[in-house]
Amino acid sequence: MRKVAIYGKGGIGKSTTTQNTVAGLVELGKRVMVVGCDPKADSTRLLLGGLSQQTVLDTLREEGEDVELDDVRLGGYGNSLCVESGGPEPGVGCAGRGIITSINLLEQLGAYEEDESLDYVFYDVLGDVVCGGFAMPIREGKAQEIYIVVSGEMMAMYAANNICKGIRKFSEAGGVRLGGLICNSRAVDNEEEMIKAFAEKLGSQMIYFVPRDNDVQRAEINRKTVIEHFPESTQADHYRNLARAIDTNEMFVVPKPMETDELEQILLDYGILETA
Repeated sequence: MRKVAIYGKGGIGKSTTTQNTVAGLVELGKRVMVVGCDPKADSTRLLLGGLSQQTVLDTLREEGEDVELDDVRLGGYGNSLCVESGGPEPGVGCAGRGIITSINLLEQLGAYEEDESLDYVFYDVLGDVVCGGFAMPIREGKAQEIYIVVSGEMMAMYAANNICKGIRKFSEAGGVRLGGLICNSRAVDNEEEMIKAFAEKLGSQMIYFVPRDNDVQRAEINRKTVIEHFPESTQADHYRNLARAIDTNEMFVVPKPMETDELEQILLDYGILETA
């Protein structure tokens, strides 16, 4: 079983990318569980057709410790399995605790056991936070493979570089490795070439370039992945290709994060920043 975590700047499209990738893996015959690690509990919405899933934390608050696996895990698109960690009540507690509580509970309930026949577990992790509870998939080896969703926008690249610092810090203790960058295009000038250069500087790869397409938003409005809603579309094929790229990936590295001036030089080289 491969354990994968998807990180990236808030709003970069991690949840959309994760769910469409999972749909692609399901088409390949893979058995996949998705664990949403965002208090908004929207990491499995497209796989569940918009159903509002009871989160792990809400279930524990309502039912106490007497919880079964089926209480916190639902079947989604293509036989995928969906879990939402949830978060604390607004203004109370640490959101990162939801991840720790959820993963511990799933382990106790046997969700990762071999008889579950899981090929993949995907953790969709909030924003670019790599400390506290949000670092758990990295820090404690719950995920071995990290993919960072990025674009050619400056802050998305800064966030990716910071995440690489977290991966490097915990690489020895947990054995976690970077599998590559997924460019979720924002139609920035020279974007594909820039992210390839950025990945190379990190010692990694751009594993796939996902073009910008309004079919993504149209599918989301209909509470479905692109693969389910527009199965014959070019964009659906891009997500299928991304799924295959991850499934066949053999390049896993300890990244080499850059200093700020090195990162800004890439932005300068590709025309995103202008010299004074």
